[in-house]
Amino acid sequence: MKSVRVRFAPSPTGYLHVGGLRTALYNYLFARKNNGKFVLRIEDTDRSRYVEGAVENLTSALKWCGLDFDEGPQVGGKFGPYLQSQRLDIYQKHIQELIVKGDAYYCFCTPARLETLKEEQQKQKLPQAKYDKLCLSLSKSQIENNFSNKIPFVVRLNVRPNQKIIFDDIIRSHVEFDSNNVDDQVLIKSDGYPTYHFANVVDDHLMEISHVIRGEEWLSSTPKHVLLYDSFGWERPVFAHLPLLLNPDRSKLSKRQGDVAVEDYRTKGFFKEALVNFVALLGWNAGDDKEFYLMNELINNFSLERVNKSGAVFDIEKLNWLNAEHLRKKTNNDILLMLKESIQKSEFSNQNYSDEFLLSIIGAMKERVSFVNEFITSCQYFYTAPTEYEQKSIEKNWDSETSNILRKLRDAFASLQNPTKEDFELGLTNVATELNIGKGKLIHPLRLAISGISTGPGVFDIVTILGKEEVIKRIDTALEKIK
Repeated sequence: MKSVRVRFAPSPTGYLHVGGLRTALYNYLFARKNNGKFVLRIEDTDRSRYVEGAVENLTSALKWCGLDFDEGPQVGGKFGPYLQSQRLDIYQKHIQELIVKGDAYYCFCTPARLETLKEEQQKQKLPQAKYDKLCLSLSKSQIENNFSNKIPFVVRLNVRPNQKIIFDDIIRSHVEFDSNNVDDQVLIKSDGYPTYHFANVVDDHLMEISHVIRGEEWLSSTPKHVLLYDSFGWERPVFAHLPLLLNPDRSKLSKRQGDVAVEDYRTKGFFKEALVNFVALLGWNAGDDKEFYLMNELINNFSLERVNKSGAVFDIEKLNWLNAEHLRKKTNNDILLMLKESIQKSEFSNQNYSDEFLLSIIGAMKERVSFVNEFITSCQYFYTAPTEYEQKSIEKNWDSETSNILRKLRDAFASLQNPTKEDFELGLTNVATELNIGKGKLIHPLRLAISGISTGPGVFDIVTILGKEEVIKRIDTALEKIK
């Protein structure tokens, strides 16, 4: 294999879509696996869709995910510039070469004529609208006269009829198109900017891109690109077209059905490791049942040959599960730093919690949460005493005798000196034995009194974390409020 050079070439139209992240990730993994280069190129020739700040958003999202590019905006490289809007002179030079060869031609047709042509072809129920090559027959003097009169023009690809356009694809194997179904694609627009198709091929060649790894939606455009490579006499790159990303209903993934931007998932508290792990599995597997991966494991295991043809379903439940798995692999001290950041953004930001207290909460809740902020939202009782009590738990666990037996437990706890978790547990056991009742008759009301709800970690973990004085205070409050 020649030196591997791959590129991710997004348009600066907003935030990084998870589909774009998948494309970038597969390019990155392939480059790192093969000691190659990962290039970021910004395809900003469609000025009508350009969004201010989008380049910064894209690069920020890639770096957050750990996809560091070897060449591109901000880092440079010998094949720059890496913004297509800064390469216009390069495209003009190459388009002239195609025009001289007869593989491209000037087209002066007005938008009104093109629209009429399209409508006529639709009435004839042709499979697709195509340009009719009217301007291909213009004489040199007609073209010069149009230039003199400043008539707007584009430059089109001259697709010869009755040809088989054949190329190989790592994922889709042998692919064949009939040139009669390929339109004379616009290569240079009336504003002088190249279209995606032309700039893409020129840049991939000049930047020595060895493998073009991109989404399935570009498969139908590849014949045009192949014709351009062949016209210039350039070696084609190796193509690999990735499967579509789908919603659970098998429709194409779109923002109408939920979050699709990397920034959305970052804001919601997903770990970058979990998002990268999840996106890697959207169309690829290593041939086994393994689903948990860190970046170095993805690099070691990745291959384009293991990418599937069929669409990959974006299952948010699986992403949530992976986030929880990655959380549990982190050390409690790592989580502590993140929890402190979350607290600073919460209603408890004015409180000064000790590391020991927060680490205790992490230890109790780590197996029960999927996100760092759930160390707050799923157990607010650690940070503030309950003001309301779960009604269904009152109905189930609080009867006419509960207040009396809970007072007994309160007094037993009050007599303990610097109690440990085991001391609290023994204290409750002794009260249950004395009253000749099952421990559940005490545990459930105790949990309700100190947390306000019926779920959570072990009640003795909660009691130990809160401490004797706070537990007694909360029991007293519950005895007053719950009748």
